[in-house]
Amino acid sequence: MPTSRSSRRTAKSPEPVPIPPVTQPHFYGHGLPGVELEKLNGKLIVIEGADGSGRSTQIAQLVKWLEGAGHATVQVGLKRSNLVSEELEQAQHGNILSHRTLSLFYATDFADQLEHSILPSLRAGQIVLADRYIHTLMARDWVRGMDLDWLRNLYGIALVPDAVFYLEVSPEELVQRVFAKKQVLDYWESGMDLGLSRDMFDSFLKYQTMMKATFLKLQETYPLTVINGGQAPQAVTKELQTRIESLLSAV
Repeated sequence: MPTSRSSRRTAKSPEPVPIPPVTQPHFYGHGLPGVELEKLNGKLIVIEGADGSGRSTQIAQLVKWLEGAGHATVQVGLKRSNLVSEELEQAQHGNILSHRTLSLFYATDFADQLEHSILPSLRAGQIVLADRYIHTLMARDWVRGMDLDWLRNLYGIALVPDAVFYLEVSPEELVQRVFAKKQVLDYWESGMDLGLSRDMFDSFLKYQTMMKATFLKLQETYPLTVINGGQAPQAVTKELQTRIESLLSAV
């Protein structure tokens, strides 16, 4: 784990109880009331990874591949709910949100998409592709010192995905990719709110190192498949397609 003050708090958290492999639709915790899980005939596939890891590129390729094979797809992701996405975007621009407020903002965004997009799409038998899920949200909060048991309870509403793929890319390569694409680093994705460094470049490297370690720690409880996101995009696409094809053929 990272050696920051926030990560030291996480080390004191109780050891997680491993979640069993998915055999039928179920929630991580208490779930949402009134959901008939047996009627969720679609598949929920999650692509996790930091900015610059290639998530958007890979999801675009998966949509093209899946729909070409006759599968209807729906895309969800962070800050895409009709309820609070605009307000969350505006609030972040001021860089004044407390960690708990930011956490609850994102949890509301997720809950709205779960109820109004993810679950209805799964009932319709569609494949839902999530550009990040609760793993990113929990990792961000855990790094910022939030209590892990509180986070587990908060995201107990989440449906367990059929597959979670984490695109692992080194912080050094991430920063190069982000600069090449945007020419600027994001305040939050650089962890500037944590006071890791006054230099945004240095803070980005430290924060992404912490996030990577936290993701791997979460893997003990929330199983995910780690894929080398540093390889050529075509190689990543091929690996994802092979694994997803195996998942779909097992139905």
